[in-house]
Amino acid sequence: MTTPRRQPPAQHVLTVERTEWLTPHLVRVVAGGESLAGFTDNGHTDAYVKLLFVDPALGVEPPYDVAALRAAGHAPVVRTYTVRWVDRAARRLAIDFVTHGDTGVAAVWAAQAGPGDRLVLSGPGGGYAPDPAAAWHLFAGDLSAVPAIAAALEALPADARGVAYLEVADPGDALELKHPDQVAVHWLVNTDEGDVAFLARALDGADWAGGAQVFVHGERESVKAMRAVLRDRDVPRESISISGYWARGRTEDVFQAEKREPIGRID
Repeated sequence: MTTPRRQPPAQHVLTVERTEWLTPHLVRVVAGGESLAGFTDNGHTDAYVKLLFVDPALGVEPPYDVAALRAAGHAPVVRTYTVRWVDRAARRLAIDFVTHGDTGVAAVWAAQAGPGDRLVLSGPGGGYAPDPAAAWHLFAGDLSAVPAIAAALEALPADARGVAYLEVADPGDALELKHPDQVAVHWLVNTDEGDVAFLARALDGADWAGGAQVFVHGERESVKAMRAVLRDRDVPRESISISGYWARGRTEDVFQAEKREPIGRID
């Protein structure tokens, strides 16, 4: 029996409408296009997409034949980003990019993007949405997790209770976020990039209620340290959404490969 050939994910070809620097290290790209008519609503506040970057010198028009490009030795560079918001009626979405100067692929593109530039993506994926019935909500992460946490805070019911710990290296990266009155949002400045236990100490020293639904994402080693705190608090695994979004000193290609190995897993 012949195994059916797996169809590649559908690609959405968008046009940049505008960009906005939200903070010194966070730039928002708003893009739209009719192909967003097929952009499904999966109900997740951490909805993410895969961005595809192809060498412009190749002169290839999207949507891309990824298999052919890969066979020719020109595989697209793929980067994963959270969708900050999507307006399906207007065929428009926003993605917030953390910038690191002139390093990286997607962040450099976003910092230089302008109206008329094209953005090609597939998705969305995702796996978390706040449970309105949860007694308490706990969020923790670095700047890379802010888009997903911000979307979750906005989705909470008005009477939700909880706390969010957001780690930044620059106090200028703290944003005004919409959130319920009984959810405290703490911006914590950590200037020591080697201090991977910074957020874990904040969690460990906090007085937060039982019955919590937890969302913990960010740099891999930081997330592992927070996972240890959650174990000590006996938070059930099924109540936790936890994952490393990135790893210090790794490109996403290397990081994603390591996630499939014991060294990169967050159990």
